[in-house]
Amino acid sequence: MDIKRTVLWVIFSFSLIMLWNGWGVYSGKPSMFAPPPPKVASASASASASAGTTATTASAAGSASAAASATAVTGADGSVAPVIKSETITITTDVIQAEIDTIGGELKKLELLKHKDSTDHTKNMVLFDHSAKRTYLAQTGLLGGAFPNHKSGFVAKPGVRTLEGGNQVQLVLEAEQSGVKLTKTYTFKKGEYLIDVRHDVTNTSAAAITPSLYLQLLHDGTKPESGGMFSGSGEFYAPAVYTDAEKFQKLDFEKIAKGTDGHAKASDNGWIAMLQHFFVSSFIPQDKTKREIFTKQVDTNLYAVGNVLPMGTVAPGATVTMNAHLYSGPQESAKLEAIAPGFELVKDYGVLTIIAKPLFWVMEQIHKMLGNWGWTIVVFTIAIKLALFPLSAAGYRSMAKMKVVTPKMQAVRERFKNDPQKMNQAMMELYKTEKINPLGGCFPILIQMPVFLALYWVLQASVEMRGAPWVGWITDLTSPDPWYILPVVYAISMFITTKLNPAPADPMQAKMMMFMPLAFSVMFFFFPSGLVLYWVVNNILSIAQQWVINNKLIPPEHKA
Repeated sequence: MDIKRTVLWVIFSFSLIMLWNGWGVYSGKPSMFAPPPPKVASASASASASAGTTATTASAAGSASAAASATAVTGADGSVAPVIKSETITITTDVIQAEIDTIGGELKKLELLKHKDSTDHTKNMVLFDHSAKRTYLAQTGLLGGAFPNHKSGFVAKPGVRTLEGGNQVQLVLEAEQSGVKLTKTYTFKKGEYLIDVRHDVTNTSAAAITPSLYLQLLHDGTKPESGGMFSGSGEFYAPAVYTDAEKFQKLDFEKIAKGTDGHAKASDNGWIAMLQHFFVSSFIPQDKTKREIFTKQVDTNLYAVGNVLPMGTVAPGATVTMNAHLYSGPQESAKLEAIAPGFELVKDYGVLTIIAKPLFWVMEQIHKMLGNWGWTIVVFTIAIKLALFPLSAAGYRSMAKMKVVTPKMQAVRERFKNDPQKMNQAMMELYKTEKINPLGGCFPILIQMPVFLALYWVLQASVEMRGAPWVGWITDLTSPDPWYILPVVYAISMFITTKLNPAPADPMQAKMMMFMPLAFSVMFFFFPSGLVLYWVVNNILSIAQQWVINNKLIPPEHKA
């Protein structure tokens, strides 16, 4: 068996599969490597579903808890509480602008002031939203009776709504129903996407109560707009659950709808989240607090993930407090690791996490010195090339020596052409006699592939590089080159590299080596420009490297 030919065919086949999958995603078809998206309901249905489901989600979530009130404003004795007018409170810090509705005290819009929209770069990125196109809400409330929930009317206490030179701003909301007062306090801090959410429950009735607090994220199942041929496959929305026992569990809406989303159901630690490309929102309850974990299809194309936390018995006149964090922002590695155990796992590097994570760490250290992610990729590529130079040199020596013994190899093939088993044995003896590694000629390609694929996932997952420029026309290293300059330079450099390489002894391999640059060039028209930049720099370095190897390291007798 010709091992080199097999390896080359595997690489070539993988390239074609990636190209075909990318073209399918770019044309609107589902990715071959991702489950199909759930059916899309009409925009009006998505928008109205949230408004029409009072505490239904919460009561269903707390199946082991007491049922919630039938309506948000009806008391236990049948009396109707005063109707409170809906008011939107806008809180602005240096990094976010949040809109909170006094009906339910739900966070219905959150705009990231430092990040641009994926499709319209003139607008800021919006996470939480309640519009005709998107339903994405953070809701909290009480279970265990006709208590205030995410449809009850709250009154906002007066106060500042912007930082105004301070380090934090608070919004205090109060609602009272059936002898239970719920005070919900949002605390926004300067430079942070982590919001403190405190719930104080005061029993103003004459009897003890046993309320439970629910924290939930509500999201529609509509697939996000694609950002490009290969980057589009990375766009997604998905719920996630984490506990110390079960670790990170990424879910999908289709399984939630079918009831087959097997995730942890109870814990005293962890968090729940809603993931999307580059960003995440998550409720993180206080640690060592018992909780139920739920997922549910609330309505057509509308889903919830959340926690239910028992607050114990609250005596008449007593107050119980429950603290939690709400993170809604970019998946920046340094921030994620400091928020909660396992929270850095929301940044998905795919199957090559074991390589991609340390690779990104190295790049972060380089970026701290250079301050530009494009030049970071250039310096990183140089470092990788220097580190792998001994292996590359050995590979090129093997290719050159293989060319010298080609006549002997052809003679063996001719002698045993009718007996493949003896041919393979004779070829292995020849390799041993001539001290040739049959895989040596493939090393220059094989040693690059893990780094190449890991860097692809780093660029796909790292919001740090989202919108990061390099020079001139490259304004976003995670998007394709808008002028296709880098792919063209890659094709030229790859052609020169191929010419400098010792020609493979096998004519079939020679043809494949000539065709692969063309195949990769076509793919690179749609790959993130940062990845193409890596490969262009790598090829330019390879040209210099091969010149050194050909003229300094390969013995003259092997150049024949």
